[in-house]
Amino acid sequence: MVAPRLILVLGDQLTPGVAALRAADKRRDVVVMAEVMAEAQAVPHHPQKIALIFAAMRHFAADLQAQGWRVAYARLDDPENTQSIPGELIRHAAATGAVEVLATRPGDWRLMAALETCPLPVHLLEDDRFLCSVADFDAWADGRKELRLEWFYREMRRRTGLLMQGDQPAGGQWNFDKENRKPAAPDLLRPRPLRFAPDATTAEVLALVAARFGGHFGRVEPFGWPVTRAEALQALEHFAQHSLPRFGDEQDAMLAGDPWLSHSLLSPALNLGLLLPMEVCRRAEAEWQAGRAPLAAVEGFVRQILGWREFIRGVWRREGPGYAQRNALGGGLPLPQVYWGGPTRMACMAAAVAQTRDLAYAHHIQRLMVTGNFALLAGLDPAEVHGWYLAVYADAFEWVEAPNTLGMSLFADGGVVASKPYAASGAYIDRMSDYCGGCSYRVQDKSGDRACPFNLLYWHFLLRHRDRFARNPRMAPMYRTWDRMAEGHKARVLADADRFLARLAEGAPV
Repeated sequence: MVAPRLILVLGDQLTPGVAALRAADKRRDVVVMAEVMAEAQAVPHHPQKIALIFAAMRHFAADLQAQGWRVAYARLDDPENTQSIPGELIRHAAATGAVEVLATRPGDWRLMAALETCPLPVHLLEDDRFLCSVADFDAWADGRKELRLEWFYREMRRRTGLLMQGDQPAGGQWNFDKENRKPAAPDLLRPRPLRFAPDATTAEVLALVAARFGGHFGRVEPFGWPVTRAEALQALEHFAQHSLPRFGDEQDAMLAGDPWLSHSLLSPALNLGLLLPMEVCRRAEAEWQAGRAPLAAVEGFVRQILGWREFIRGVWRREGPGYAQRNALGGGLPLPQVYWGGPTRMACMAAAVAQTRDLAYAHHIQRLMVTGNFALLAGLDPAEVHGWYLAVYADAFEWVEAPNTLGMSLFADGGVVASKPYAASGAYIDRMSDYCGGCSYRVQDKSGDRACPFNLLYWHFLLRHRDRFARNPRMAPMYRTWDRMAEGHKARVLADADRFLARLAEGAPV
């Protein structure tokens, strides 16, 4: 009799056609799934994130069993649970007589290393749920002086035919940024994203997570994430019909009283594998083709998935396991308590962090231009910032989070992801949000005790890194602006920024 193989399915591989399941034999093999402390506490993950993954895993395991698979599933509170993925593979190998493992390659270098050093032979199969394979991305990237999203995105449009008319982009242009990215109207009635009441399985997980991870930053309830493919498809349909038409206008906007605006909230389902990227893009494209959503909105949405999501995954694989340790700008300040909900006078930081605490969610501009921008300008330690982003967001897995944080937000990779740092003063936040109107600081003040910290830190950051960025064509104008300022004003700005950074380093509330 041929010995069974163990088929490892991780919590973000909840796709029936994932590589390891495709290569398996239902009559012979045993699927292994496990809720383990080694993963739940690798960083202090948000309780909603842990609950989302565990609930989705339990539902997926039940679906596999209904389809005739043998599933060895370890719940977190199972007394025999070894609390690590390699440990569970070894345990189930002993129970079944299996001598090898098939696994889809994880999106986390730490876990990949653990599997590669497991005493059992583990055959890692490439995760082909992405639209651009590792080999194809490397072929595109080889020989280029710079890896830039715009050129990659155009290639992906041509390759997939999404939003194309023959060999030309629909509408005659590749992106519609000038038509998108407007400030949000605060009094507009918007459709709410679809939220799902927990069923008995999810409610059991929520109770477990509340008991085991109550000390982690974040609230486990109210919980409304889709945890099955059926729910994820409902969420996709609801977004396509109700919110997609306004997505482009509001994709960069922020409102203190509206965490959702017209965003999809589909990234957790995508990153778990409950949805596939092409089906999401095609569904959005269909709304444009039917005349129900403007091309600008659909293109902006498709670019985030077909372009950015695929691009950063390619960068993550290409750059390797040392990527998360990069610190090109030498940031070293510890992560301030404001990121964990500590007191602050900064309305934008308070709003973004409170939303993160309550929902395990903030959209990309809140992450990039508020919490990320502050970390960049203040010179926070990239490793600590990376750990925070990985912990607190429901959609955060290393392959997608690390390049976004270290490359896009912090420029810690020295320019692999971005051609310049996404540094901005308070004027950007004031333009794109309603945060500044209720802030204790004054966004119009450039110096003094009530000056917006982003205004002070912006110039301090530019001066700290002048040798690196003064010749950057996109940043040189800002240095010329600084040089034209009165010497007395420049001295006051830098002195005020020094005092602010000193308070930050001391752990004082800001």
